[in-house]
Amino acid sequence: MENYTFEDMWLDLKNGYQIYYTYVRNRYVLFKTAENCYTQKLLSDNPKNPQPRMSVLTLKRVKEMFPDMEDIEYKVGIPEIENL
Repeated sequence: MENYTFEDMWLDLKNGYQIYYTYVRNRYVLFKTAENCYTQKLLSDNPKNPQPRMSVLTLKRVKEMFPDMEDIEYKVGIPEIENL
């Protein structure tokens, strides 16, 4: 997705898509939970780089991370709440 911009991702989040991506060797899903509030859920676990299972991020933080996100995919829907 070499032409996928931050603005594209922001619109996808705004429209209810889940964004799956790899960041610093870990796989995450990101979705909008409220105005300027996004939830990042850890999907994989890299023992050499432990991370919190779930984080709440602002749009500013998401924008800072965007250049380093890899393997970006998007899907429709909301992640299963019981797994959060």
